[in-house]
Amino acid sequence: MDSWVDGQPADALSLKDRGLAYGDGLFETIAVQGGQPLLLDRHLSRLAQGCSRLAITADQELIRSELLAYAVALGEGVLKLILTRGDSLRGYAPDPSAQARRILQGNPAAAYPAVHAEQGVRLFPCTTRLSKQPLLAGLKHLNRLEQVLARAEWQDTEHAEGLMLDQVGRVIEGVFSNVFLVRDGVLITADLKRCGVAGVMRAELLFQAESLGIPTQITDISLDQLQWADEVFVCNSVYGIWPVRAYAALSWSVGPLTRKLQTIARALLDA
Repeated sequence: MDSWVDGQPADALSLKDRGLAYGDGLFETIAVQGGQPLLLDRHLSRLAQGCSRLAITADQELIRSELLAYAVALGEGVLKLILTRGDSLRGYAPDPSAQARRILQGNPAAAYPAVHAEQGVRLFPCTTRLSKQPLLAGLKHLNRLEQVLARAEWQDTEHAEGLMLDQVGRVIEGVFSNVFLVRDGVLITADLKRCGVAGVMRAELLFQAESLGIPTQITDISLDQLQWADEVFVCNSVYGIWPVRAYAALSWSVGPLTRKLQTIARALLDA
């Protein structure tokens, strides 16, 4: 399907775009089924928060309407929304009069092996570390070079995802997912105040767990805590939940809370 730029079919982009020059922008990756973008409100809420923090002026209602129209045209697959600060001349200083640019791209649905969800995955121990930057922590901004470097660390099919730590060795996230562990019935995920991406599925699972009375905790996670976890899983808004069965020398069974939340995530993505 053709890409859209500012609401119109297009296959080119201005060389002055700050997203290209500086990674100055945000993006959302959204599953689409039956012409409907899934978890749309959460995606747009995160986008709006990112615009506020980066001081990017964008018409949120226009973004929503274009996204809905594009999803109808796509039908099934994965939609990527890229929002840049628009054009500017040479130099880091943004042009206050520049208009945010809206880019929509469509791709077929991701074809992940069913065994990932059924039996679990092995995580690769990435050596690339995430940098501390509270100003950008949690945002899905366009500069993903740390993830690019981390994903280049393995090419085998044994590992479906990689685990990323911060500079002092705290467990933060997967290369393209968020990480949860379960210990004594408590659902635990990493505090993302220093680095990492606050995923849409992560937010939804925390909400669903709290609604069901499942205790949750957002905290710093060490590798020792990972070792003593009863269950581990990774998640994102495209595939839902993959149980983690192994990381380096550690291994886990697929646990009951993982399966319960996996059923919830599957329902959300089969809407």
